Amino acid sequence: MATRSMGAGIGFRWLSDGIRVGFSHPKPLFGGAAVLVGVCLLPSLITLPVQFHEMSAGRPPSATLSFMLMALSALFGLLIIPLYAGYLQLVDAAEREREARVSGIFNPYRQGEAWRLIGLGVANFVVYIAGVAIIVLATGGGIARWYMQVLAGQAAHQLPPALPDGFWSAIALFMVFGLWMMGYYAISLGQVALNKRSVFGAIGDGAIGAFKNALPLFVFALVSVLLWLAAVVVFVIVAMVLALVARLISPWLTFVVLIPLYVGLLLFMFSAMFGVMYHLWRDVCGGDTAIAMPPPLIA
Repeated sequence: MATRSMGAGIGFRWLSDGIRVGFSHPKPLFGGAAVLVGVCLLPSLITLPVQFHEMSAGRPPSATLSFMLMALSALFGLLIIPLYAGYLQLVDAAEREREARVSGIFNPYRQGEAWRLIGLGVANFVVYIAGVAIIVLATGGGIARWYMQVLAGQAAHQLPPALPDGFWSAIALFMVFGLWMMGYYAISLGQVALNKRSVFGAIGDGAIGAFKNALPLFVFALVSVLLWLAAVVVFVIVAMVLALVARLISPWLTFVVLIPLYVGLLLFMFSAMFGVMYHLWRDVCGGDTAIAMPPPLIA
């Protein structure tokens, strides 16, 4: 399937559309984001009590226990990927003014698409690991040895070692790779979720589409960082003012005020992130094919 190359300014529009989409369709998208947040937090209900128990016993988690917790988190991460696809379908339905309900995020499981999406998640993980390995090897492998020394030093309560040669070159390459990976993931997930592409076809579309749109991805990342810094400053000021006022009335009121504020920020971040992914995919790979698709089954 052909992928399109967009102009640099489209990166700013991806961000603005991503921010707009949640406020344009608040009930399905913020509701769906709440479900996603709840599901993403489920592994913590298991891992955090185990970690706290080990800490309260005064011993670090064993290697076996750490591996089991990591494996559990990884398994849960794969099982959540179909819900990400369902949320993209929810965004697509809302933007095309079709019926969109919160329960629609579970449609990939209902429609038998979950295994294909989990396969895409495994493939994307392999692509990510391969990219990191290539960067580490290309910069001489010093950053890997340095990282292992840092971990060993933390366990022994020692100062971290000096930065290795090629450290900043590796950081620059990681940033470029992260930028490409962002576009690649959005396109590949959109292709499987919305265009019903095969896993390998979606991987090819994601890789080529991200390369073709490196400049708008850079513009999007730059504007996002600047906007995020400004938003953090405003959010901290608002949170501090509200906390101060609430504390004057009652210390418990501080939690009553701040918790909804943080939850609202989290839901907004989820809806904006998937809104950006959707509009990025639609500009690069959507169009007539996506419009001709039958409407997703939203129950």
